[in-house]
Amino acid sequence: MEFKKIQLNGFKSFAEKTNFLIEDGLTGIVGPNGCGKSNIVESLRWVMGETSAKSMRGSGMEDVIFSGTSNKASKNIAEVSIEVENKDKEGPIQYRELEQIQVRRKIEKDKGSKFYINDKEVRARDAQMFFADLSTGAHSPSMISQGRIGALVTAKPTDRRAILEEAAGISGLHVRRHEAELRLGAAENNLKRADELRRQQEKQLANLQKQAEEATKYKLISDQIKKIEAGLYYLKLLEIDKEIRIENEINTEAEGEVEGFNNKISELENSIKIFYR
Repeated sequence: MEFKKIQLNGFKSFAEKTNFLIEDGLTGIVGPNGCGKSNIVESLRWVMGETSAKSMRGSGMEDVIFSGTSNKASKNIAEVSIEVENKDKEGPIQYRELEQIQVRRKIEKDKGSKFYINDKEVRARDAQMFFADLSTGAHSPSMISQGRIGALVTAKPTDRRAILEEAAGISGLHVRRHEAELRLGAAENNLKRADELRRQQEKQLANLQKQAEEATKYKLISDQIKKIEAGLYYLKLLEIDKEIRIENEINTEAEGEVEGFNNKISELENSIKIFYR
């Protein structure tokens, strides 16, 4: 893959849309101090997924948006895109059959930045992995700034190893391995949490089973108590019926005795009446 064009719009000192064509051979940009040459390198790092505002020489990532001058108003949007030519069908598998690929990053004030590959919105990680698979990226040793040569000469073995790995085209593999290790660590943490939740659920299940057994016993005892109470009520009703029958018999006998006394009284009254005649 080869970079063919860089387009800047509203990025730092580039208020208007500006295109930089990268032709075959050596492409150089010449200009006086302060004309924005460093901004072009920073635009490359930014579109490749740079996340540090400090690396962009700003206090916040929105500082990359053109802030205005006495002659031009400030902008609310900054955008950088890179066009990559893929004649040799290289790079990530999903883009290997495409002859031309465009990677674009756009930032709006108070809305954050978004990444696009061929006008399709992607995650920042996807854009970073795209360039990592090309053995480059925002922190690639191949992007050499002022003082970088001296730093490489005096670099530690680990830093030199990073340069050699990028030259060998395996830096993307290291990034993917690191990402896989992070996912594996997250999966292990999830498994530990799942195991802890399982133990908690088993403990709750045991408590629920115990409560269910107690509830079953309570229901059986309640049913027995209800049956006993129903039997007692039945016996009490029988006793009341018996008492009612006895009372009725007593009342009947009393009524018969009263009727007999009334008859005797009537006979005595009749005898007295006859006697006085």
